[in-house]
Amino acid sequence: MKLPHRENAYVPAKKLSDYLLSETHPVGRLKSRFFRSMGFAEANIGFLEQQLLALAYSEEVQAMVESPYGRKFIIEGYLQTPAGLSVSVRSVWILEADDVHPRFVTAYPV
Repeated sequence: MKLPHRENAYVPAKKLSDYLLSETHPVGRLKSRFFRSMGFAEANIGFLEQQLLALAYSEEVQAMVESPYGRKFIIEGYLQTPAGLSVSVRSVWILEADDVHPRFVTAYPV
């Protein structure tokens, strides 16, 4: 199955700058080390966003989990990096009740 309403998926800008690429966020800083080592940074944040959206659009959902906030979808696949590598990541997207805009939650290497 593909991500429902994947054509409406979005990545909140602050989720990338203040979390996934943040070197000081209590949880995000660990993920930041990985993404920064692959060449992702604030200077090319748009490229990271494009790669995550491409993953959400093209890959199959691996699992769906009901949560108090909505349905979470786990999608695995490969991101192209600014360093010229292809890296395997797991991404999580949430579709809140009565919404048609899947929102990016997190990503990490697998």
